[in-house]
Amino acid sequence: MSLTHVPVAPVPPERFMEILGPQQADEFRDTIRRGLELLDSRVIWNVNSTAQGGGVAEMLASLLAYTRGAGLDARWVVTGGDPSFYRVTKRIHNMLHGFPGDGRGLDEKDLDVYDRTTEENARELVPLISPGDIVLLHDPQTAGLIGPVRDAGAHVVWRCHIGVDTANDHGRAAWDFLLPHVRGAEALVFTREAHIWDGLDRSRVTLIPPSIDAFSAKNQEMRDAVVNAILCKARLQPGHPAEPPVFVRRDGSPGRVDRPATRAGSHPLPAGVQALIQVSRWDRLKDPEGVLEAFASHVAPRSDAHLVLAGPSTEAVADDPEGAEVLSEVGRLRASLPRSVGDRVHLFSLPMEDVAENGAIVNAIQRRADVIAQKSVAEGFGLTVAEAMWKARPVVAGAVGGIREQVIDGETGFLVDPLDLEAFAAAALELLGDPERAIAMGARAREEVRERYLGPRHLRQYVELFERLLGAGAGEP
Repeated sequence: MSLTHVPVAPVPPERFMEILGPQQADEFRDTIRRGLELLDSRVIWNVNSTAQGGGVAEMLASLLAYTRGAGLDARWVVTGGDPSFYRVTKRIHNMLHGFPGDGRGLDEKDLDVYDRTTEENARELVPLISPGDIVLLHDPQTAGLIGPVRDAGAHVVWRCHIGVDTANDHGRAAWDFLLPHVRGAEALVFTREAHIWDGLDRSRVTLIPPSIDAFSAKNQEMRDAVVNAILCKARLQPGHPAEPPVFVRRDGSPGRVDRPATRAGSHPLPAGVQALIQVSRWDRLKDPEGVLEAFASHVAPRSDAHLVLAGPSTEAVADDPEGAEVLSEVGRLRASLPRSVGDRVHLFSLPMEDVAENGAIVNAIQRRADVIAQKSVAEGFGLTVAEAMWKARPVVAGAVGGIREQVIDGETGFLVDPLDLEAFAAAALELLGDPERAIAMGARAREEVRERYLGPRHLRQYVELFERLLGAGAGEP
């Protein structure tokens, strides 16, 4: 077991000026100025459990690039762990969402696995930290590091990106497991008010919603011809690329899609057909089986549309041991359908060897969609929703977690009870049957993201938090 230092190339934050309004641009310039004056020689450490797969890793790659581009020393470290540790933390993840996970609960043996892994990671991390540094620890996998890092003289912020709208016994059991560690943090960051745990000092809590990077391979503008080229090259659409399947990496260098996706026994998506698409991790909380059931029972009989369920290669996401099981379950359900329906269901497992290449493929898939689904049964925030909205696509999504704060029901998409398959299907059919309304909703959705969910707002809130921790105008540590 060892820590992994993730290299992040600096990117000039000034590139945001081309997509911000005048007031937003002025606020962003002020954010950069204040950050430079406040942080000076301090290092800002970010620690999480994976460098790829999931929204946290994507946000860190983006925010740290712009932070470094602004002239600050921001670093990213990924903790190590063995399969037993990831089984425990995946169970905690599910329980914090209000679900039992594998149903084993959390006991002294699990605590021993968690503490042992934490101690091993702390032995490598702590010697790197200087007094006065700021350390941002992300999610349950890192909570055990709060005490050792604080004892090293750093300012410790623990950020929890997940939670449940209404606490239940599963969530509280996970809180009880983590609270002895979490209480030691100098500041706590949650995404939503509803996610703040009982038993925490509310004066230490800050709410910071996540954000997307409008210039990443996953979200950058992409012409239709390039969308088609990428889908063909990745073998997700039949035919041969009419032009190179290229994109621009975050640092401005050129990129090209070379690796194929796998289709889990399904066919490529035919060109020209309407497509209802969900892109997410292979996670039961994202409910890909429910999406498939709703499509097969209610959408397919009333529409010629096809369904795409796409997610990362399950071998590439180290901290999610359930992904392969979920993909296998969805594949079996598809195989059980009548051929006339099953042939209209496409399961795409996307390559992860190159994170930017993966992002470009996701970008192309989302832009190929007529309607994007995110039928999560629980969600901390759900950045795939903001990503879809930025691409001017209407979203049909579960009315859970942070999704409810992103989608304006009836204006930028539809919110539905995620357990009501008929309601989900009806909303999807309404948009598939009225393309003009879908386009208008998508246009409004993009503007909503521009106002609320881009990186400059996110960075401003972090600077405000650091000002409270250090005192505005703090000098040397």
